[in-house]
Amino acid sequence: MSNTEKGGLHRVRNFLSCRQVLNLLTMLGFMLNYALRVNLTIAIVDMVRPNVTDSSENGTLAGNGTAGNSSSSAVTTSSPDGVDVYEERFPWDTYQTNFVLGCFFWGYILTELPGGRLAELIGGRRVFGHSMLWASLLTLITPLAAHINYVVLIVVRVVLGFMLGASWPAIHPVAAVWIPPMERSKFMSNMMASSLGAAITMPICGYLISVAGWASVFYLTGAVGLLWSLAWFTFVYETPATHPRITAEERREIEEAIGTTTSKKRPSHVPWGQLLCSPAVWAIIICHGLAVFGFFTVVNQLPTFMSQILHFDIKQNGLFSSLPYLGKYVMAVASSYLADYLRKKGTLSTTATRKLFTTFALVIPGLLMILQVFLGYDATWSVTIFSLALFAHGAVTAGYLGNGLDIAPNFGGTIFGLANTLSSFGGFLSTWMVGALTYHDKSFHQWQIVFWILGATYISGAVVFAILGSGELQPWNNPPERVKISDVTQEEGVPLKNDK
Repeated sequence: MSNTEKGGLHRVRNFLSCRQVLNLLTMLGFMLNYALRVNLTIAIVDMVRPNVTDSSENGTLAGNGTAGNSSSSAVTTSSPDGVDVYEERFPWDTYQTNFVLGCFFWGYILTELPGGRLAELIGGRRVFGHSMLWASLLTLITPLAAHINYVVLIVVRVVLGFMLGASWPAIHPVAAVWIPPMERSKFMSNMMASSLGAAITMPICGYLISVAGWASVFYLTGAVGLLWSLAWFTFVYETPATHPRITAEERREIEEAIGTTTSKKRPSHVPWGQLLCSPAVWAIIICHGLAVFGFFTVVNQLPTFMSQILHFDIKQNGLFSSLPYLGKYVMAVASSYLADYLRKKGTLSTTATRKLFTTFALVIPGLLMILQVFLGYDATWSVTIFSLALFAHGAVTAGYLGNGLDIAPNFGGTIFGLANTLSSFGGFLSTWMVGALTYHDKSFHQWQIVFWILGATYISGAVVFAILGSGELQPWNNPPERVKISDVTQEEGVPLKNDK
């Protein structure tokens, strides 16, 4: 390599370190993760033929939709530019539409725990990258699946959930080997980029549908996902030791900061007995379950409340649809930087930091839900209260969200996979709860009961973590190996040179 080429490579390294590239691609990855998940939620409004009689009483899975193309109808709409857009719409009733939207979680729940453990064994880069790659390909064929058959679309959405379910816990093993402990709060805030993805995806997809039809939403998000996958596998490596472009200084900084908290050889087994008997683990699981239940209820049921009680179409308010998500991401980043700063300076211990930010992120929304009981009949107050609740909730990234990496970085993927598996039921439970309370009586009084439950749920999560939570490394993080298993060891990479 010539001196000129070496100089150019050195300038590139100085411009973006390997960790900065990892942070950037992780942030973009979670933005796309959410886009691949919610694109159908946006597009289905235009996919379904309006004024279809509800056939949910017949109990069939597909109903009229199983006929595929023979039962769909062609619709021609005009874009804002005056160009006619030819698109096909399907005669799905309310039951079938909700069935398509909800089947994603069937696959999503199945891979949370296995995905986290698999990432610990073979590397988070592979699991996270492949989950996004295959999800992008499935997104590209979604319009074709819808045109072929209603059941085919359901299968594609279930498999999509199966792929994306592994992505969330897979990022913890990546952080365990790449991110120094005092920088992990900032890194975990990248997971909240999913909120940023929502803020961007909603208006862009809405515009695309108006100018190019609903299928364009899937083509765009799928294509961008494929480009991201290419970049991920090109620029991200499993460990600093195996990265060909990392500088000796950056590698030394990472490895010395991490020390022995993350094993060079991945543990071949999980100490399930000690893990499941650990109060610190249950603090994460219970807190995450209660927090996600509250979050799912706020996000998923708010449009229903605004429509039924306030007669306010929340979906037409683009500003409201985006601002809470943007606010949540801003809070996630700001609180994470503050948390790492407090820990680095020694102002607060890791335990105190996690408990402080978890308390803020859950108690504030809890108190706001109680306030909603008394002021929720007013649309302006409701919009303000729910926006502030989502904003404050972003601080979970500095709280319990990355706490698994504090207490057991070798099993961070397993812990988060376990917590996310159980919390995924929160989406189903919140829908059932609201439905049961408002099925016969859709009055504001019934919704007040919902808000009381949410307030109690949020605050209970904070109390549990305050009592059981910990930021200390657990003794079972490095269990003795039962047998030598060569295929679960990390690649050692090239030896680190001591040249300055």
